[in-house]
Amino acid sequence: MARGKTIKLFLMDDVPSGRVKCSLANWTGIAYKIPRTALDKCKDMAILKQSGVYFLFGTDKEDNTVVYIGQAGIRKNGQGLLLRVQEPHASIDYWTEAIMFTTTNNSFGPTEISYLENRFCNMALQAGRYIVKNGNDPNPGNITEETESELEEFIDYAKIVMGALGHRVFEPFAPTVDSEDTEPLLFLEYSRARATGKRTSDGFVVLRGSTINPSVTKSCPERAIKDRRKYADRIDENGALTADLLFSSPSAAAGFVGGASLSGNALWKDANGNTLKELDSQ
Repeated sequence: MARGKTIKLFLMDDVPSGRVKCSLANWTGIAYKIPRTALDKCKDMAILKQSGVYFLFGTDKEDNTVVYIGQAGIRKNGQGLLLRVQEPHASIDYWTEAIMFTTTNNSFGPTEISYLENRFCNMALQAGRYIVKNGNDPNPGNITEETESELEEFIDYAKIVMGALGHRVFEPFAPTVDSEDTEPLLFLEYSRARATGKRTSDGFVVLRGSTINPSVTKSCPERAIKDRRKYADRIDENGALTADLLFSSPSAAAGFVGGASLSGNALWKDANGNTLKELDSQ
């Protein structure tokens, strides 16, 4: 049975759009959400001179949400997280916000932050919500079973904090099978398209393995055409999706899949043949 959690958010600049300090009851970790424009305000914060892991969030030229995940160790000059974010990433223009994770007792060493960087990076890739800008797969390092158990517990708490700070970077579009999600799987057949999808709290997800109609009609919405270009690298040579894709509505998903102006409420059906409109009326 799921239990509630108590999260404390401290608005350091007295406004929600400023710096935010986040802590969780019974957790030695601590997170800071810092707008890029506010990094200079943090230069006297001793805790950000510690070792830790950081995330840089933003959007690229195609308006995709992106993230870079890195680690920062304590340097000889006593600088850690903050300097690591400011120095090598100053010339990169896509990111607008940093989230930094460290501990209240300064307990992270090189082994711990290497493991966390590797796990966070692979979790973000698997979730597929953000384009991960890391060029290489981070080295996980060598750790003992005891340390791995402790770090996995840290990760569990960090996932909660990250969501509370507005980034669901570790959460897949479609709920897992063992979750408490009650939305049924839905199916769409149109021309040569055969797709499976479901509604989520974010919108409508077309699931990996679905096949899209290879052609588009003259009435195909411009949004659907743009989405096909946007997700071209997630469609294989047979027209099958290689990843779950999120859309704003059932109709937007249907238009993408069918390549035409389609009503999602009429075409998405459950295993018994009930349309989405009929399911809502029930």
